[in-house]
Amino acid sequence: MEYRQLKYVLKVAEEKSFSLAAKKLYISQPSLSQLILKLEEKIGAALFDRSCTPLQLTYIGKLYVEMAQQILDLSDQFIKKVDDAANLRRGRLTIGSSPFRNTYLLSQIIPIFTQKFLGIELILREDTTLNLEDLAREGLTDFSLSLLPINLNVFDYEELFQEELLLALPPQHPLCLKFKREPGDYSNLPAIKIKDVAQTPFILMDQGQKLHKTLFDLCTQAKFNPHILLETQSMDAAQALVGAGMGAALLPDTLVRATISTSKSPCYFSLDPAPHRTVIIIYRKGRYLSHPAQAFIRLLREFLR
Repeated sequence: MEYRQLKYVLKVAEEKSFSLAAKKLYISQPSLSQLILKLEEKIGAALFDRSCTPLQLTYIGKLYVEMAQQILDLSDQFIKKVDDAANLRRGRLTIGSSPFRNTYLLSQIIPIFTQKFLGIELILREDTTLNLEDLAREGLTDFSLSLLPINLNVFDYEELFQEELLLALPPQHPLCLKFKREPGDYSNLPAIKIKDVAQTPFILMDQGQKLHKTLFDLCTQAKFNPHILLETQSMDAAQALVGAGMGAALLPDTLVRATISTSKSPCYFSLDPAPHRTVIIIYRKGRYLSHPAQAFIRLLREFLR
């Protein structure tokens, strides 16, 4: 197998389209199609079901993609080990993180890291928490930022910190008026029960985020089904919509502390009992962590301290 063939098949499988993959690979579609056809002839089986739209992998295609990912991952780990052994300050570090973590956490670490490691190409892969776990499992990131719980049979992890989940309510909500809460104020938070807002519509994180399940678990424990007004992938959007009076939302205190308070901010409450979640770094079991990856993690820990 040639590395070029492996990468080309993986890109077609990712894009589910020869034309889209060709654009990303900067080659012509006919050239890409011809290369895949020759590979299929050599294998003796089709890798893609061309009768489907979008393009789908065949059973043999899925086997090929699985092996291709393993081969490229092993090659990448070998290069990292060689670079470390030779003490070369070059290479590539790929980190998986949510847009929220990138904005409010990694953006403060990356400038320090890039100054210390000028020869390291840094790549950020942004996605939802569940997809970030997939990227780490497939070796497409050196490590990803995630949350407990995780599959301990698949991942090793390092704990970073815990964050409390707060309830954000519109400033004109009866509870905000009752407790005389000011928009954006997160000091001396009054504690309320989640069932106290059973009649309030919720703005929910989408299913790719663990916060989605957390809200339903809390409501189930309180024996009510939440009324979902809308779903979003953005915590910033949820926060802004609550401030605009659209409904309630469950948000991490790290987001609340990092945002600037305005008259259009939500009002915040603690929950009783207070839900917490643990932020972690995950990487696939047995995966080699390069010196730059270890250095980035050390910088992150120092910043958090």
